[in-house]
Amino acid sequence: MSQIAELNETVEIKIGGETYNFPVIVGSENEKGIDISKLRGQTKYVTLDRGFKNTGSCKSGITFLNGEEGVLRYRGYAIEDLTDKASFLEVAYLCIYGELPNQEQLDNFTKEIQAESDVPEGVAAIIDALPEGSHPMGMLASTINALHGYYPESLDPYRSDEAKDKTIVRLIAKLPAISAMIYRKLNGLSYNKADKSLDYSANFLKMTFGDGDSYEPNARVVQAINKLLILHADHEQNCSASTVRIVGSAHANLYTAISAGISALWGPLHGGANQKVIEMLENIKSDGGDTEKWLNKAKDKADPFRLMGFGHRVYKNFDPRARIIKKSADDVLNDLGIEDPVLDIAKGLESAALSDSYFADRKLYPNVDFYSGIIYRALGIPTEMFTVMFALGRLPGWIAQWKEMRDNGDPIGRPRQIYTGETHRPFVELQNR
Repeated sequence: MSQIAELNETVEIKIGGETYNFPVIVGSENEKGIDISKLRGQTKYVTLDRGFKNTGSCKSGITFLNGEEGVLRYRGYAIEDLTDKASFLEVAYLCIYGELPNQEQLDNFTKEIQAESDVPEGVAAIIDALPEGSHPMGMLASTINALHGYYPESLDPYRSDEAKDKTIVRLIAKLPAISAMIYRKLNGLSYNKADKSLDYSANFLKMTFGDGDSYEPNARVVQAINKLLILHADHEQNCSASTVRIVGSAHANLYTAISAGISALWGPLHGGANQKVIEMLENIKSDGGDTEKWLNKAKDKADPFRLMGFGHRVYKNFDPRARIIKKSADDVLNDLGIEDPVLDIAKGLESAALSDSYFADRKLYPNVDFYSGIIYRALGIPTEMFTVMFALGRLPGWIAQWKEMRDNGDPIGRPRQIYTGETHRPFVELQNR
């Protein structure tokens, strides 16, 4: 349960000869904010905060992130503990419902998801009808949005708790199946049905890569996918989470809100970072594979080249997710025995950057996108599918953000603006223009 309190403290804003006082509020992790919700009503002024970098859009009890200290927690639980001790479905339940499930709750949640893991027959037709060359994220957003037509009760999931929970379960169950179908469509392969005897990550791998009942997902790969999905489950009020909330604030159905979140994640400034890592490594390979040359280019302020997958706009010290997934990346590469010059370049780049004071002094450490890109490449997932993998992990966070916003009765999102266009001017008749 999130906790927030109003301090016995105010901030004064002086406008002309008037002084206005606004309360300071403090969250459960001692984050402080100025409550300006009555600013426009009292003063007729609004604030200007491009990109909302300094604006808290909501009160949330889902994810705590401290970029300066490298801390990430879901509902109070450290990301290190969750990736080490929990399954993805446990973490999904935690994010959405606020507490880790007991055994009975987890068993029921798992059974409900397994029961809904098949997709409606028409979904394959939707995917097949999309033009050749369609991007996987566009395919995913379109298909998820279409699900509301198969489940019309989802148009008003808040009419009952049962309808709401059913929609949540269906999304979690069907996203991996649809993602696997998109992968197989890109590769000209027939679609696989879900194997309801497998856990979530193993079932996804079998639907994606399976070539018959004899397919056995590699245990280390299953473990790595489980960790990656958990690491991506939520990340506070990022672009896609905020998109889901603002679309949901109009009481749009959950499928539509999630489709909007997928579209936001598709943007290269948000979800495409691990794809950019592999593209960078491919460029280094085609240039001869000289990592020292490219490290020097990254240090040269006059050179526009930047190392992809190093540093993070939120984590100013280190990305706690990277420390966790680095070991999984090493384990997967060793276990699969993959020989790939691009991945060799990645390991050389990682080693050189970590030992170079230029990068250490600037805290430009490899982040989660660097290692996730390496893992996906090793599994044979094409780079254009990397962001689909991101969406698969982020789904519980999006659902949790939507559910929290609706449960709290948050108003429809409606940012203000500072108008900079033409002032009033007379209309000019067509013949006089």
